[in-house]
Amino acid sequence: MLDKLKNYWFLMGLAVVFSATLMDGADIIAQTGVWCKSNHGADAAIFFIFLFSGLLLDSDQIRDGVKDMKSIIPSLFLIFIAAPAVSTVFGMTSLDTGIKIGIFLVAIMPTTLSSGVVMTGSAGGNMAGALVTTITANGVAVFTVPLTLSFLLGFIGFSATAAMDESVIMMKLGSLVLLPLFIGLSARSVQVIRSVVHNNRAFLQNINQFLILLIVWMALSQARPTILANSGSIITIWICVAVFHGALLAVGVLTIFAFRLKPGQRESVLIMGCQKTLPLSIILQISLFPQFGIALVVCVLHHFTQLIMDSFVVVKLKRSL
Repeated sequence: MLDKLKNYWFLMGLAVVFSATLMDGADIIAQTGVWCKSNHGADAAIFFIFLFSGLLLDSDQIRDGVKDMKSIIPSLFLIFIAAPAVSTVFGMTSLDTGIKIGIFLVAIMPTTLSSGVVMTGSAGGNMAGALVTTITANGVAVFTVPLTLSFLLGFIGFSATAAMDESVIMMKLGSLVLLPLFIGLSARSVQVIRSVVHNNRAFLQNINQFLILLIVWMALSQARPTILANSGSIITIWICVAVFHGALLAVGVLTIFAFRLKPGQRESVLIMGCQKTLPLSIILQISLFPQFGIALVVCVLHHFTQLIMDSFVVVKLKRSL
């Protein structure tokens, strides 16, 4: 119940950030956000998100989760192969280029570091396997994201070489994802730090949620003019992200049957394989596609939508146990 309330508060926070930034007639909020972003505020926020995430990961559960390869492999298939494949369908449509890029950014993302593991546990799934999937996916994504994004952009005729330098993106993701995650995991070996984290777990989780809201605010601030100019596309975007996530869940169900997964494994695969992290998609939108502000809306609305849809999935899975 407490975890569900946290998700509701986070969704409310996103709504407040959206409305305050976009409806500020004096433009003070947006100008402040642009200043923070231009002074590496977004990079600092994402660094600390993964640092705190590393501190919060349970090393004992990680060791147990390594044994559950039968659920980890299908999850990685959904994350890195199925999701980009589903996104190519949107690339074939006549949708706005910004919407397509937003869908691509969502599709290439690794799984979430928080809500996915929590929802897996709520649904009765193997949280240890979910943790290992999270760490593995976020580590592998450093190398897959630039390559897959380059392919998808070329698929719609967008000049990938002009938009991104793959080696630079790998270095950026490595310094903002792998490095802080490794530091956080390593710091847990110190008894004093582990004790402090254990006693302040809820506080650190709340800080991470707050940092995500800060990243959204900075990205919104920069993209505000474009978003306001394309406000009529919101309904279209919402339909697109709902269809995308629904299609990925459908592929997830087929994957569960194909691998003949048992209760405990199927929950982990369906949720961890289909949920996508928000911070990385935003940081890439800010860095690579600031001219496509509408892509930011896609990323944020997808996060809204996946939390709502997956909440129903969790209830359904619990009833089927």
